[in-house]
Amino acid sequence: MNKKMQEDPIIALFGHMEKTTTSPLYVQLQSRVRNAIHEGILQAGQFLPPEREIGQRMDVSRVTVRRAIDTLVQEGLLVQRQGAGTFVAKRLEQPLNFLKSYTEIMAEQGKLPGTRWIDRSMGIATTEEVTALKLEEGDEVVRFNRLRLADEQPMALELATVPRSFIDNPFTVEDSLYDVLRQQGARPVKATQRLRAITIDAERAGHLDVPTDSATLYIERLGMLADDTPVEFTRSYFPGDSYDFVTEIRDPILN
Repeated sequence: MNKKMQEDPIIALFGHMEKTTTSPLYVQLQSRVRNAIHEGILQAGQFLPPEREIGQRMDVSRVTVRRAIDTLVQEGLLVQRQGAGTFVAKRLEQPLNFLKSYTEIMAEQGKLPGTRWIDRSMGIATTEEVTALKLEEGDEVVRFNRLRLADEQPMALELATVPRSFIDNPFTVEDSLYDVLRQQGARPVKATQRLRAITIDAERAGHLDVPTDSATLYIERLGMLADDTPVEFTRSYFPGDSYDFVTEIRDPILN
């Protein structure tokens, strides 16, 4: 493929801007780039032209270009590297076939996992927690509400609940919940997960640094011991533009 053919999609993407619509120019530019990423026209790791060049091609101000790009960076679709420029962010792949902790998954992908604590506490189990964890009314649980980071960027909002019979002090968990459960001889060996797409509310959007009502993947996971005893009930919110969830499926007739 010659250089001209490689450049054609970029030329088309940053071509003439329609200035007669009611939509602001920076919003039109955001939509173009966002759609190009979703459609695969812009690939993960691909370099974008400099802001000045984009502005010249589209006949818009550099301020307009910067405003559009800044918003897309905040959404996690683009990343900026000082001295290098702006790139399409690489999406993280999270396998659903294997039961692994967030810390383990990030480490496998060469990311530095981190945690920003929102709350660690003990309390009486809610009706939802009683049902999920098969507890009795009045049983106590420990809760871990935290923002999960990768290379210091927000990647997931997570609320995990564990029966107090497995972890007595919430402050024993600093990084990996599964490491602490393993030390207690109670690391889950299997789990059920439910996934659905939602729009995120203002409070959770603020933690993830994404727009309110943006597309989010919500996952509930119930981790269990070998005898089906529930150990952890985790509810997680993942920005829709940051993850690819991957699983292997097989033909039951051939297996």
